Amino acid sequence: MRPRNLLIALAVVILLAFIFLNVCDTLLVDLLWFDSLGFHQVFATTVIAELVIFGIVWAAAFIAFFANGLIALGLSQDRERLRVVRRSDQMVEVNLPELIRSFGDRIPWKLLVTAVAALLALFVAQGEASSWDLYLKALYGVPFGLREPAFGRDVGFYVFTLPFLDEIRDLFLTLVMLSAVVSGVVYWARGALDFRESPPRIAPACTAHLSALFGIFFLQRALAYWIGRFELTLHGNSVVFGLRYVDHVLWQPGLWLLVALSVVAALISFLNLGERGLRLPVAAAAIVFGPAVILNLMQPAIERLVVKPDELHVETPYLKRNIEMTRRAFHLDGVDVKPFAGLGKLTPASLTRDATTIQNIRLWDPRPLIATYRQLQEIRLYYDFRGVDIDRYHINGNYTQVMLSPREMNVDLLPENAQTWINRHLKFTHGYGLVMSPVNAKDQEGLPILYVKNIPPQSDVGIKIDQPGIYYGEEPDVYAIVDATTPEFDYPRGNDNAFDYYKGGGGVPISGLWRRTLFSFFYRDINLLVTRTISAKSRIMLRRNISQRVSYIAPFLNQDADPYMIVNNGRLDWIIDCYTVSDHYPYSQINAYEINYIRNSVKAVIDAYTGAVTFYVADEDDPIIRTWERIYPGMFRSMGTMSPNLREHIRYPEEFFLIQAQTYATYHMTDPAVFYNREDLWSFPRENYSDETTAMQPYYVIMRLPGESHAEYILMLPMVPQGRDNMIAWLAARCDGADYGHLFEFEFSKDRLFYGPYQIQARINQNPEISQQYSLWNQMGSKVILGNLLVIPVEDSLLYVEPLYIRAQNGQLPELQRVLASYSDRTVMGENLPSTLTALLKGGPAAPAQPTVASATTPISPPPAPTIAPTLNGAASHYQQALDALRQGDWTRFGAEMQQLGRTLGTGGHPGSP
Repeated sequence: MRPRNLLIALAVVILLAFIFLNVCDTLLVDLLWFDSLGFHQVFATTVIAELVIFGIVWAAAFIAFFANGLIALGLSQDRERLRVVRRSDQMVEVNLPELIRSFGDRIPWKLLVTAVAALLALFVAQGEASSWDLYLKALYGVPFGLREPAFGRDVGFYVFTLPFLDEIRDLFLTLVMLSAVVSGVVYWARGALDFRESPPRIAPACTAHLSALFGIFFLQRALAYWIGRFELTLHGNSVVFGLRYVDHVLWQPGLWLLVALSVVAALISFLNLGERGLRLPVAAAAIVFGPAVILNLMQPAIERLVVKPDELHVETPYLKRNIEMTRRAFHLDGVDVKPFAGLGKLTPASLTRDATTIQNIRLWDPRPLIATYRQLQEIRLYYDFRGVDIDRYHINGNYTQVMLSPREMNVDLLPENAQTWINRHLKFTHGYGLVMSPVNAKDQEGLPILYVKNIPPQSDVGIKIDQPGIYYGEEPDVYAIVDATTPEFDYPRGNDNAFDYYKGGGGVPISGLWRRTLFSFFYRDINLLVTRTISAKSRIMLRRNISQRVSYIAPFLNQDADPYMIVNNGRLDWIIDCYTVSDHYPYSQINAYEINYIRNSVKAVIDAYTGAVTFYVADEDDPIIRTWERIYPGMFRSMGTMSPNLREHIRYPEEFFLIQAQTYATYHMTDPAVFYNREDLWSFPRENYSDETTAMQPYYVIMRLPGESHAEYILMLPMVPQGRDNMIAWLAARCDGADYGHLFEFEFSKDRLFYGPYQIQARINQNPEISQQYSLWNQMGSKVILGNLLVIPVEDSLLYVEPLYIRAQNGQLPELQRVLASYSDRTVMGENLPSTLTALLKGGPAAPAQPTVASATTPISPPPAPTIAPTLNGAASHYQQALDALRQGDWTRFGAEMQQLGRTLGTGGHPGSP
């Protein structure tokens, strides 16, 4: 072969390879990536579904467009045409159809129609292929086992089949309209259709074709009206969501009427095939759309004359359906409602019985704590703490609530002169370890006591981390190459650095010319192709952001906004709560997230070192996740296969609870009359933080629920009447063991006033001693920050606790310096929780009467010891020993000493004391 021909052939090969990579690079990378994670079958199922849908829809669309284009060509060939050339004085209007026809046979009409049909079909098919999940859910949908009353259909029909029918309806309309456009353009271009007249002038030869298109259009309308019957259960007004009275008496029969009229209109249009005008199709349109207009005009008349005068009575059956189905859809039908009288008395004995609850009252707020973590434990500028997670561990045999934050690598924080390709992708590849602290402890300077700290991780409480490397986390996605010829930066060691090689199985092998070429093209990064640092063992880690990682594998799952890290047998794992949702659950109220059904069906666990992803089914009764299990067999695991250590860290997701609480604020009213009048609407309490008023968020606590024998991990949220600040109830969700997911409502008596968080904060601010201390701190160059005010039920009483932090005006190191507590009509402030509770129970001030000057870096001196009269030496002794027990966390001895104190003073430790 001649050199010239060889060069041409080489250029052609390179060009074809470039085109192939440009089209298929993402597909090939996805194939390698899914295969490396063990989800090859998931990838294959999805791609095959997309290809099948694309092929079928493309073929159907192409046939429709091509056939209509050919018919238009045939009917406009050698037939009577409109030849209209207008003259206005000396100016001649250009007639484009005449100009096109002047080219005669030089225009390849059939080829042109074929190309246009293929291109339009490509766009239509691509749009449908992106809705592959609708097709698969309709094919594999699992029944809900519940029939809605209006049409007798299983709820699964609405959730799985109806969205598919909506898609087919819209596709049908798209094909009809684009077929009409293709035909109309051909007729216009060949002079058989003139839009310059009003109405447009049409050659008689075209009417048969247009009549057929009208007939097909009316068939589409018949399908749309038939589907519209079922969608009556999915709309609403301000009173009822779903089928209403007017829908039942007017639109249910009315839509059947429109279905029949549309079929009649289609037949009339088809009868016009032999006519030379469009009078019959126009009359058919009047037959369909005239009654449709009349029905729309009848609706307000029925509502005004029949519904409004007796709306509650008329809509009651439909309100019952709305309430029942909404509660089912948001998993609120199993809420266990219990009374909370609030008549109990907070005593040393009650604190002793609820010692685990008191020991785990959270004094550290995630917002100031993250700033403290960053100042104390980021170690180097390229490490980043993105957020604080809350969890529980068994520490020294005690069930303990902790806060923790992973130390991730953020290469964007490297100095500008260190922003090299080698540093970003081969050297600084991973974060290292985490920081952990208890929720309720501080040191003498007001800083958190760290259970896990430093690099490498150190722990004085037995929390062991054998594999601290974090290659996958919440940082923005930056690909990394591991097992290269040069070692990675592992962690800082004094003035030096420790280096090491990756020892896991994460990532995709990248050795070999074609793989390097593929990834180089995928990332548009020539370094991947030309670097000499890639070895035969090298692997590329991509999609390292855990949320994006899960989304790529399971795009049909919605994710919680707060992934959290756990220590699992010496390794670091991420847990992401995933949801199955729908907006097609009949009669269920659509919420602000545009959904009306949700389940926390899946727990996704991601290994922070290898990136391995495991999906556990958390709600095996959810028909949507059971449908996806049928679509992707082997993708999901049962919760029963989860290791016990991992199972201990499963928690009820805050976002799910928040959505349920928002819905329950209205749908706790199950009586239609009360619901109709909105007599008992609830909302979230208000709270102040950093001089801003916001809605209170749910919070995790370890506490003993009223009537239970042991403390457990729960998620709770107080509720207040809408427009008011006093508490009306509190909601709780269990997180532990076999009772996981059990929801409670503890309802307060409406005959008594229970202060809400906002009212307690107002009382704190109005306390003269406390407000005076605030003013002094703020005047001395410090900033006072109040944390979350927590409402803690203790047996049948309520304890309010709020931490106070002090931060230098220009500093970023908040310190926990005071604890405020309120009970009944008392509000006190102390240096720590034990002293605050002691003052709250004793009835004396916990803080010194005179303000104490303190800065954000100087610890505040403790309050002076109380003065006891000499005649009460015995009582003073018991009181001092109780204080010592509190400081040591010995709640049993504290309760005993307080009871002895009560006996000495003749008051008794608790009701029933001798």
